[in-house]
Amino acid sequence: MSSSIESSYLPATTESLAKAQEAKDASESISILYRVIQDPSSSADALRTKEVAITNLTNYLTKENRAEELRNLLTQLRPFFAVIPKAKTAKIVRGIIDAVAKIPGTSDLQISLCKEMVDWTRAEKRTFLRQRVEARLAALLLENQEYTEALTLLTSLIKEVRRLDDKLLLVDIDLLESKLHFSLRNLPKAKASLTAARTAANAIYVPPAQQGTIDLQSGILHAEEKDYKTAYSYFFEAFEAFSALEDPKAIFSLKYMLLCKIMVNQADDVTGIISSKAGLKYLGPDVDAMKAVADAYSKRSLKYFETALRDYKSQLEEDPIVHRHLSSLYDTLLEQNLCRLIEPYSKVEIVHIAEMIELPVDHVEKKLSQMILDKKFAGTLDEVGQDHGLRAASRVLVYMFALISPCFSSVGVFRHLAHNIGISLCMLVPRFS
Repeated sequence: MSSSIESSYLPATTESLAKAQEAKDASESISILYRVIQDPSSSADALRTKEVAITNLTNYLTKENRAEELRNLLTQLRPFFAVIPKAKTAKIVRGIIDAVAKIPGTSDLQISLCKEMVDWTRAEKRTFLRQRVEARLAALLLENQEYTEALTLLTSLIKEVRRLDDKLLLVDIDLLESKLHFSLRNLPKAKASLTAARTAANAIYVPPAQQGTIDLQSGILHAEEKDYKTAYSYFFEAFEAFSALEDPKAIFSLKYMLLCKIMVNQADDVTGIISSKAGLKYLGPDVDAMKAVADAYSKRSLKYFETALRDYKSQLEEDPIVHRHLSSLYDTLLEQNLCRLIEPYSKVEIVHIAEMIELPVDHVEKKLSQMILDKKFAGTLDEVGQDHGLRAASRVLVYMFALISPCFSSVGVFRHLAHNIGISLCMLVPRFS
């Protein structure tokens, strides 16, 4: 029990609630509300007042970042849960767990809290609440990258929920399983779980937020398969749903929309999307990061691209979805840069291109050979041409030897000189061939 709770209680009445609201500071309000929920009365009015007091207390503790007190509150309220309907108990428990989630740096506390509540609900045989808390626990484990434990939990939970045919919960669990398999790089199973979620969603009314989550996951999987046009349409649907709800996920949907435009070589459309009425609402570092990448892509500049990665590291490299496509985007930029550099030439030396692009020669040569094989441009790496030049130089040396050999008293001296000249020519011919 929290130290904030006083031994004397206040009657669970509207006057007590008003007194808490009129308190000088949050600490006093919290103290009053603790005393209200300690009222032993179990009348209908008192129970309703205590429910309001719990909601207000939860809000105050959340604003004050008192995560540990929220955890203790759930333990303290267990006798109260015994006298109210199970549906209201579920609402209060989930509300407090959600409140803890709003406090930064409480990931481990949330996991511990959910495990405690799972044990309590199992002991109290509250199946409906237990399944939802377990689903929340699986989501937290996924965020913490504890994939093995999350997969074990989801596997047993899915079987149980399918037997009960709770389709709304099944949609959530299938979506979680899809995200988990995607994190484990198992794309076929991720797609299968998403299909199962869509099938369950088609049989019931799905809230807009949940439908947006389905569309967002669909876009992520299509983007992983390089089907960026289809992915864009799903991200757009998710963005509209989240934007209407003012959900923070809207910014991620917009970010992935812009990524898709860049990946299909339509980086010029990024500015138009950002400057639209819907896009202007979400101006900030995430949008600026994608605009910087789009500018680098439009200018086919590796230097600008690397600058964008450095300036917006948290928005680009630390985003697991965007980060998956950065390598592909870098290769695309490298190819476009190479194409831009070799366009003016009918023949050009690889060393010269490597100096212009500021990359190692072997790296540039390997990339050019790959681009030729992939038919990104028509060309050849003319190593044979260098051999023809050397043979021509050799014929010149033989002719010179025939002309001026009488002038040398020592043939050995001339041969030594010719050998040195030949070496020099071998060094110069590749540069000017």
